[in-house]
Amino acid sequence: MYEKYLKRSSWVDIIVSLLFALLGVLLIVKPTQMLAVISILLGAIFIIIGFLKIVDYFTSKDKEDYLLTMALISVIFGVIVLSCSDVIVGVFRIILGIWIIAAGIKDFQTSLVWKETKSGFWTIAVICAMLMIVAGIIVLVSTSIATQIVGAIILIYAILDYVTRSIFIRKVKNYLDD
Repeated sequence: MYEKYLKRSSWVDIIVSLLFALLGVLLIVKPTQMLAVISILLGAIFIIIGFLKIVDYFTSKDKEDYLLTMALISVIFGVIVLSCSDVIVGVFRIILGIWIIAAGIKDFQTSLVWKETKSGFWTIAVICAMLMIVAGIIVLVSTSIATQIVGAIILIYAILDYVTRSIFIRKVKNYLDD
């Protein structure tokens, strides 16, 4: 039962990673045009994340209150981003950097649990998580970073998150058995 929940949650995270990969590619290919639509995409991503988490909440047998809370916060944040698009372009880098760092820390914590289960993939997961954290810090501290570099960092984050989630989905049964 818990295994299905963890796998379903990881699939939601994979969808989010694919959306971030698309955003990264678009920033690399069309940087000037993308600055105009970044806030719209970011708002839509947060709304989609919130919607997927709401669906996850209502379709799971165990009702996790934090999941519903995070879903509602995500939807509200997405609506705010959509309605304040001109301001959001200025703070996009900060929001994205914090998001990437938080995801990296979460993945780092998960990979340490894999170490305890004697999974051979924990080293790869730790490296991916550390690279995600470094990418998030670069996005946060670099004020003059080019849009294409931000796109590349977002793409790298999405790929690393996808790899980590894929490993987790394959190894979740080992994690629960121990």
